[in-house]
Amino acid sequence: MLCVIYSSTKRDKTYLYVEKKDDFSRVPQELMKNFGTPRLVMVLSLDERKKLASADSEKVKQSLRDEGYYLQFPPPLGNLLNTHLSG
Repeated sequence: MLCVIYSSTKRDKTYLYVEKKDDFSRVPQELMKNFGTPRLVMVLSLDERKKLASADSEKVKQSLRDEGYYLQFPPPLGNLLNTHLSG
């Protein structure tokens, strides 16, 4: 399965995965409004991947089949004070 990944112009480190280039027909309008103008990042084959950098490929594939898109948010920052103090 191929997917096309776009980055958000409104939200840092937020990505939208769709099945076909420039086909946002199954993505809710409200999501597109909040996402901003999609910027093409890459086309990726999910067939040979078990894990992506920040997402599980099986969850991505399932979401693409069921919903028509997958939205990836940035990972939570955690407690920056504790990170600073432990370093």
